[in-house]
Amino acid sequence: MVRLSNSPDDPVELALDLLAKLEHEELSVKDVVDRIELVTTHPRATRRVLDEAERRGVIERDGGVVRPAGGSFLRFESEIVIREGEFNCRRCGAGLSNGHFVKLEHGELGPFGSSCIRKVTGRD
Repeated sequence: MVRLSNSPDDPVELALDLLAKLEHEELSVKDVVDRIELVTTHPRATRRVLDEAERRGVIERDGGVVRPAGGSFLRFESEIVIREGEFNCRRCGAGLSNGHFVKLEHGELGPFGSSCIRKVTGRD
């Protein structure tokens, strides 16, 4: 399981926060699960996140395609902060001297490297 800095009480809510901020027009279910696994790798929690995201209107699912509802995105400097230190990227495991952290309503995710943060947010 990927550990979080400032681990939230409810990883489902944190994953929903992240999905609500995705900047992709559409993703495969596999790509959405990749984002959810930044928070939890537990299969039941992953299923709960997908079901709850659809129920709350955060995403629309059509077969193997997921469309984030959009309208919201992560802002660098306020919701994505860079900290200096010795880190390992939570997505790819690479060593980092600057980590990107995503501040969400229900907690914080990170650190991520500069290329992984773009993939996580949908800017790449």
